[in-house]
Amino acid sequence: MIKKIFFFTILFWNTQAQAIGIKHDFIVHLGLFDASRTSFEYNFDKKNYLAKSEVKTNGLFDTVYPFIANYYTSGSINKDNIFKTEIYRYQSQTRTNKRSKEMVYNEQGLPIYRISTKNNKSKKVDIQQDKKNEGTTDLQTVFAEMSKQYTELRFCDSRMEVFDGKRRFDVVFKDEGEETIISNEYSPYGGLAHKCSLYIDKLDTQGDDLLWQITSERPIYFWILEEQKTKLPFIARIFVNDTPLGELNVYTQQITVKD
Repeated sequence: MIKKIFFFTILFWNTQAQAIGIKHDFIVHLGLFDASRTSFEYNFDKKNYLAKSEVKTNGLFDTVYPFIANYYTSGSINKDNIFKTEIYRYQSQTRTNKRSKEMVYNEQGLPIYRISTKNNKSKKVDIQQDKKNEGTTDLQTVFAEMSKQYTELRFCDSRMEVFDGKRRFDVVFKDEGEETIISNEYSPYGGLAHKCSLYIDKLDTQGDDLLWQITSERPIYFWILEEQKTKLPFIARIFVNDTPLGELNVYTQQITVKD
């Protein structure tokens, strides 16, 4: 479940236009476990974006369930502020399996096929003719769009359609007002934060897994603060109040401003 919750990370390369962004370094607690170290960055300019995430299990949780994953998305932003995915790649490794997935898109940003690999055995699936995928994007691009929206407008409310190569669903963001969070031994960041929620509204209910069930009934909450010098927003906390292993708490240990 961690590998699916922490798919959001955004990183950008240098272009002629000025780019902005923030790198997050997270510590993830799942129930009694200090479970993971995760990086999350967002950075974009007026015409391009690039998304990149990394998740790695930690400590005893890593001994029980070793897992590492990297996610990469890049694309363009048109004059109407619409994000168009051009490249999506994913790689993961557990104790017994090594997996990868690549989604290939046409010029309109519509997925045309995916290549999935498990332990060096690859499978190509043509998805171009599936009309239900029109108007969808990949999951990392959703978080790129939300980061840009909040940076410019300071609100979370949004509904975005996603196709991940197999499943078709909506990601729903909602504003939850303001709330004070307190710094602690895991995170130095505190203050009056903007609280938002996220949940998955599954359009195709066949083959639902645990994450989709949890997030449709129990939203993921996250709190946004502003970096003092640049006033750029960053995620300070993430919380899910009930998982099979208990509460999930994510704390931002460090942020680094990108320009």
